[in-house]
Amino acid sequence: MAAVNASLMAMNGATLLQRRPAERSTTSRQLRVKCMAGVSTKFKDVFAFSGPAPETINGRLAMLGFVSAVGVEIASGRDLFSQLATGGVPLFLGSAILLSVASVIPMFKGVSKESRSQEIMSSGAEMLNGRFAMLGLVALALTEYLKGGPLIS
Repeated sequence: MAAVNASLMAMNGATLLQRRPAERSTTSRQLRVKCMAGVSTKFKDVFAFSGPAPETINGRLAMLGFVSAVGVEIASGRDLFSQLATGGVPLFLGSAILLSVASVIPMFKGVSKESRSQEIMSSGAEMLNGRFAMLGLVALALTEYLKGGPLIS
């Protein structure tokens, strides 16, 4: 803690903890505004074709769907279409609604994926994994349809 305070003092001249309460809240508001400056929270901007919501939500749903489909197929030997026919649609809809709402709430608060990105768990890696999961889910469904049964038996 002392090292962190020393580095903050060197950068700011004083730490946030050493300032008066009014100065602390002003500084934290300024930092928060700077972090959210370029992100629009308007509904039409968030859900625009090039906005953050469509590809993020579709990618996350595809990742969940692909892993779930392959996992159930390995465990039970049922293909994707029989999984959906035997009660998979309500589970899919429930998880889709939950994941969509959980993904959209931070976007409406002005938090971008890039601001929460880390070195390994980056927003670029999530986007790439989501795209591959979308392709994988379509490929799994098409292969099982053409084969007439589960891909993994």
